Amino acid sequence: MAKKITVITGGAGFIGSHLCERLLNEGFKVICLDNLITGSLENISSLLKDKNFHFIKHDVTKYIKIKGRVDYVLHLASPASPQDYLKLPIQTLKVGSLGTHNSLGLAKEKKAIFLLASTSEVYGDPLVHPQTENYWGNVNPVGLRGAYDESKRFSEAITMAYHRVHRIDTKIARIFNTYGERMRIDDGRVIPNFIYQAINNQPLTVYGRGTQTRSFCYISDMIEGLFRLMLSKLNEPVNLGNPFEFRIIDLAYLVIRLAKSKSKIVFKKLPQDDPVRRKPDITKAKKFLKWEPKVNLEEGLLFTIDWFKNNRKEASL
Repeated sequence: MAKKITVITGGAGFIGSHLCERLLNEGFKVICLDNLITGSLENISSLLKDKNFHFIKHDVTKYIKIKGRVDYVLHLASPASPQDYLKLPIQTLKVGSLGTHNSLGLAKEKKAIFLLASTSEVYGDPLVHPQTENYWGNVNPVGLRGAYDESKRFSEAITMAYHRVHRIDTKIARIFNTYGERMRIDDGRVIPNFIYQAINNQPLTVYGRGTQTRSFCYISDMIEGLFRLMLSKLNEPVNLGNPFEFRIIDLAYLVIRLAKSKSKIVFKKLPQDDPVRRKPDITKAKKFLKWEPKVNLEEGLLFTIDWFKNNRKEASL
């Protein structure tokens, strides 16, 4: 039987590189597109010699041309951390709009199944808790985070439009906070920030009083969820994340303990429009994908801390 061919945009990024690896292990051929604006060849270096893996440096806001058959198009390209999308708001909006349009165009041309990597940020600073897929969100479209939030909301809208008008088989994953190996130490997200500070015995920076919550999903669990969604019959958005809610101040103390650090904690002003609470309702994923996270936060953090100690000792924030 011929191998299924999958195009992954943003395939050299944190989640994208793990997804490339998983699909190769599952017997797929993988074509990875990335302009490396936030991704890294280091993330896919172990895959480059695989005959079933092909890397193309390409900006998906430009027309995407792939020869031959394509069975799946997985659109993960986008800056995904506050550090990146605050610095690159126009590029973020372009990849969410033009990039999604071009990726959908490829799926339409090839009659391929399409999966969009969306985000819990479509819910903004939620007024409903936990967040279910039928909640429309509380987003400031002109705030500092608006470029990312609205780019993903547009991505979802155009994906559903292609599904309804062109009958494309589409999937939408609303990804909640994910962490693990290959995160950039300087990407501005809380777990790599805390780990870097802890392993260097620097003060951990907590914004506000640290009472805001997040729900952290380890990378292997997220990849399993994405893989099951890709193969499912679901067309509307599905939350993928860990419903275990954790306060940021408690996360800081946990990282200090697990890293055996001497760090203290310092408090700074809460950023504009920073969500106060974040917790996914994963009832839909449990029911239709038979999926839920398996790795608890302490276990996942230990894996991640070890990886940063072994791979990013010379990194600086």
